[in-house]
Amino acid sequence: MNNVTWSENVIVADADYIDKVAFDLTVNFERMIGRRIPQADMARWIECVALDGGLRPAADGKRTEAVTQVVLLHRGEAMKNFRPGNYAELDGRAFSGPLGEFLLSCVKVEDIVTTDQLFAESLQVVANAAEVKRIIAIPDGEQYYNKVRDVLRQADPDKHTTVLAMQPMQPGAFRQELLGYSLMAALGIRAEEINEAQSPLS
Repeated sequence: MNNVTWSENVIVADADYIDKVAFDLTVNFERMIGRRIPQADMARWIECVALDGGLRPAADGKRTEAVTQVVLLHRGEAMKNFRPGNYAELDGRAFSGPLGEFLLSCVKVEDIVTTDQLFAESLQVVANAAEVKRIIAIPDGEQYYNKVRDVLRQADPDKHTTVLAMQPMQPGAFRQELLGYSLMAALGIRAEEINEAQSPLS
């Protein structure tokens, strides 16, 4: 990671944790709204995360020239609740949309290191890279949030940093956003479905 040339925008995500949360949401909402929920759309999820992190389309409606690197840390071979989800197929792939170009890198967590160690080390490298202006971190907030918080405490305060978690966490030197919204959008779960399911008349 130290030899990587970084873009201005970087997303670092614990893919195993995100896949687990997507599964939990699928089970809970299928029961609530009474229909099958398909696998999450990977590109849609990444774009929603980028929006949560402050990226915006060009004001004139044209495609922005922004480039965002997406680093997925993982132990398994695939994300079972995303499409596409196979890491070998995702690694090195790119896609473009209104928010610019997204470049995907999949980094396997080997046995010599734990996921929290590799996440913290990766985040440290990104935070120290002068060319990076925007960081979006998606750790396993239930397991090592404080370690991420400590790393970002040392980051350049001029960097625009956002951490996504499933619930509000202890404040740090960064913005917080809720991870559930981007995952629900990628899973195709609509707010009106939830409201209807919760209505006493439904």
